[in-house]
Amino acid sequence: MVNEDRYCVDISNQILATQALLRSANQEILQAHIRTCVREALQTDADNPKLEEALKLLEKMMQ
Repeated sequence: MVNEDRYCVDISNQILATQALLRSANQEILQAHIRTCVREALQTDADNPKLEEALKLLEKMMQ
């Protein structure tokens, strides 16, 4: 769109739409991870790196 010299607002709207799709996809992936990998990791008394990974990812998402 930039190379085609499209209107700046149109480009910005397209970027915002793409970001929303990526956020949605990331949310679905994280939910699946929590429901599978993290759930399994919580069923043991061992240290829980899966839980720590999920918490760090949530922290990044909140920034």
